Amino acid sequence: MTTFLSPVVGIMGLGGPELIIILIILLLLFGGSKLPGLAKGLGQSIKEFKNAAKDEPAKDEKKPDAKPGNN
Repeated sequence: MTTFLSPVVGIMGLGGPELIIILIILLLLFGGSKLPGLAKGLGQSIKEFKNAAKDEPAKDEKKPDAKPGNN
């Protein structure tokens, strides 16, 4: 039986009841109005991390200069 949450269920052994409990705790801690903002921030940070992992180092970063004769 394949469900919509089947990829999520396999992650770290979390099942449906565990995910529901986690969502209820998050709702109690942060409230309904702040959860969309938290999810958006999490998504943006993951996106930036993936982009940084793909890109080469920024040009702003100073690389150590290799000078001849300094061995």
